[in-house]
Amino acid sequence: MTFNPEENPLPAIEDIQKQVQQALDEDLGTTSGQPHAGKDVSALLIDEKQQATAELLCREEAVLCGHAWFNATFELLDKTIQLNWLKNDGERIKVNEVICKITGPARQILTAERTALNFLQTLSATASITARFTEKIQHTHCRILDTRKTIPGLRLAQKYAVACGGGVNHRIGLYDMVLIKENHIQAAGSIQQAVATARLKFPGLKIEVEVETLDELEQAITAQVDRILLDNMDITTLKKAVAITAGQIDLEASGNIDLQTIASIAETGVDYISTGAITKHIQAIDFSLRFK
Repeated sequence: MTFNPEENPLPAIEDIQKQVQQALDEDLGTTSGQPHAGKDVSALLIDEKQQATAELLCREEAVLCGHAWFNATFELLDKTIQLNWLKNDGERIKVNEVICKITGPARQILTAERTALNFLQTLSATASITARFTEKIQHTHCRILDTRKTIPGLRLAQKYAVACGGGVNHRIGLYDMVLIKENHIQAAGSIQQAVATARLKFPGLKIEVEVETLDELEQAITAQVDRILLDNMDITTLKKAVAITAGQIDLEASGNIDLQTIASIAETGVDYISTGAITKHIQAIDFSLRFK
C-alpha cells in the first residue's frame, strides 16, 4: 500500500520535540549532576566556528521513516543547521543511497548525530518490516494491523511508522475502542453480557470481541459487534469462520503471525491480520552519517 500522509498524520510536533529533548537530555546527562553535565565533551574538541557538510546514507534496503524526529534533533540544538532530504517518509531506500545532506556547525552536528539516528533507525525498522508483511498479502484484500505492543513512549511514532510501511493503525490505547478479550469475557460472565455492558457504558465506541472457537464466533455474531478477533485459529478453522460470518462482520486474525504464515492466513478471506511483530520484533536499520 502507498503511504498517504493526509490519512496518517504525524504526531503533534510538540510531542515529537518532547521525545527528542528527552533523548538529548539523556545523551548529554543534563540532569545527572556530573561535572560536565549538559556538554558533549567530545564535540568540544572541535573549533566552535568550524562548519561541516555531512551525508546520511543507508547501508541496507529499507523503507524510510522519521524525518520529523531527525529534523527536531538538529533544530533543538542549532536552528542554523540545514537539512536537504532526498527521500521522503514511506519511500524505499537502496543500499548505500544518500538520503539527506546536512550543513552547519560541526559541533552541533556531531552532538545531534546519535540521537537523530536512534529515532531514524527504530522508526525505519518498523516501517520496513511492515512493508515486508504487506508485500506478502498484496494479492488479497487483507490489511495489516498494528497492536499496543510498542516501545514505551513511542507508540504514536511507531504507529506512524506502520502507516509508512503500508499497514493500518488499530486502536491507539485502552480508551478509544472496546476490545473484549478472553479474561474480560471470563470476568463479565459471557460474551453477551460483556457486549451489553460495553454498549451501555460506551455507546460511542466500536466493539471488538476476541474468540477462540467457532461457538464463541456464533455468539459474537449474534451480539452484532463491529469486529471479531479470531485468536490462534488454524487455517481450516479460519476458513470456516469466514464462511460462517459471510461478510456480516469484519474478521481479524491474530496469533503466531510471521512472514512464512501470513500469506496463507490472508488467503482464508479474513479482512485484517494483527501482529505485534512489526513494532516489537524489529531490527534497527543501518544508517551512517559521514562528514565530507
